[in-house]
Amino acid sequence: MIRATIYISICRIDIEVALKTARFRLPDVIFQTMAAKVYQPDQELETKVKKATERISENMHIVANEPSLAFYRLQEHVRKALPPMVEKRVEVLALQQQLLGRCYDVEYAVSAIRTMQGAGKSFENTLEFIKNAIFFKQQLKYEEQRRHKKDGSRDSVYKRLSAHIPTLDHLPDEISDVVRETANRVESMMNHARHSSDIQRSTITHN
Repeated sequence: MIRATIYISICRIDIEVALKTARFRLPDVIFQTMAAKVYQPDQELETKVKKATERISENMHIVANEPSLAFYRLQEHVRKALPPMVEKRVEVLALQQQLLGRCYDVEYAVSAIRTMQGAGKSFENTLEFIKNAIFFKQQLKYEEQRRHKKDGSRDSVYKRLSAHIPTLDHLPDEISDVVRETANRVESMMNHARHSSDIQRSTITHN
């Protein structure tokens, strides 16, 4: 940058000298042109102007190709272009991660569908088990209703049989104790028989 400033200063001095020379010689040139009616260029002026323009062109070329200026331009280009590139890179990486996640979801869904297609036999077995369970439930309900009906009929028969038996309160204590013991034995025998029939019925049902 210092060299460029020096070159620009030298160019300015050369231009000022050329302008002063042209100022002093301009009336002579105009007078000669008006007198002779023929244009006669000033060789010395043209030479100095040519040298000045060449110097200016050279200095501008040097300034345009100055290493420090080139680095400055490169730095400015990097400063302006790098942040958008970084943002785009981050955005592309985020999109890549999202795309990988979507691909994984699709693959998982496809594998689940294939697994469901292969699970048809399991669903059929489950349906058969449900049907069997419903059938067994109906059988158990039917057997339970039959058992309740039989128990109700037995209770009614026992009540009818024991309805004509008078109360034992008016009997003596010794006789009443004997009768109570006999009644308890009969009742226990009936309960045992009822329990045995229930066991046999349940065994037949399971078989």
